[in-house]
Amino acid sequence: MVPAEIHDFFLASAGVAGALIGLLFVAISVSAGRLATAEASGQTHRIRAYAALTGFVNALTVSLFALVPGEKIGWTATIVAILGLLFIVASLLSLIRVRQVRWPRAQDVIFLLGLGVTFVLQLMSGLDVASHPGDTGTVNNIAILVIVCFLIGIARAWELIGGPNIGIAHEMVALARRAEAARDRTHRGAAGAEDPHGAGETSGPEDAHGTEDPTGSGALLWPG
Repeated sequence: MVPAEIHDFFLASAGVAGALIGLLFVAISVSAGRLATAEASGQTHRIRAYAALTGFVNALTVSLFALVPGEKIGWTATIVAILGLLFIVASLLSLIRVRQVRWPRAQDVIFLLGLGVTFVLQLMSGLDVASHPGDTGTVNNIAILVIVCFLIGIARAWELIGGPNIGIAHEMVALARRAEAARDRTHRGAAGAEDPHGAGETSGPEDAHGTEDPTGSGALLWPG
């Protein structure tokens, strides 16, 4: 049973989820060209769109059933969590199929895993509430997971529309790559200064040991 003190939270979250789903449809229509492409990048954009929709629909479903009188939030949270986990598995298999599981796509994998952890926690909380309807603390946990779904869905929608990424990790990687490129240029410049003709002058055996006196005296004539 939903405690009275968080009834208003689920009422507000249902309205927020409905509004975000409507905005997501607008974002999908704007990005229709990228979503329709048959390339691997198109599949990545489709997964991002579906991940955002899954997070918002999960929050909307749980919030609406929490407002219905009776003990319905537990089984509702359990069922939508299972559906969410099936989506996570399908998305990861899709990324593997199109060979997009590599470092440039690591952020997509991390978001999917984070959403998967959220669904696992929601599944456990839903089963707990279904078994113990009077456990208000677990209902509060479900409310927190609804907020997490909002945050993940918003992040996925931001990437879907091509929003700029100015995260600390992104900037640190960019600085590291810039420093490495500068070191490479410095190294190449130093190597060119030491050997301006592309190949150093090497001394032949005559230069190292001298040359014999052409008069046949056996004396060595040293250069210079």
